[in-house]
Amino acid sequence: MEEPFTLPVSYKGKEQDYEAQLELRGYTYRIRVTVEGQDVYYERDEEGAFRAIIPTDAPSKETRIPEAGLLQAIAQKIKAVLA
Repeated sequence: MEEPFTLPVSYKGKEQDYEAQLELRGYTYRIRVTVEGQDVYYERDEEGAFRAIIPTDAPSKETRIPEAGLLQAIAQKIKAVLA
């Protein structure tokens, strides 16, 4: 159930595949998506929408934070897949 999978996302007219993995956490779950070499975690917020979480220790000189629009497009794709 926690096998890695490919998440195809369309953003700015381009279709791109992202490596993703479901991570079970007690009674809930989150989805880890690798975006531009950065792990981004998606979990549901209080309203049930998916929010992107980037670990605070993650950004470094070699790693850049992905565009907010791309993170939103990935969240929308996750929501569509799980609907």
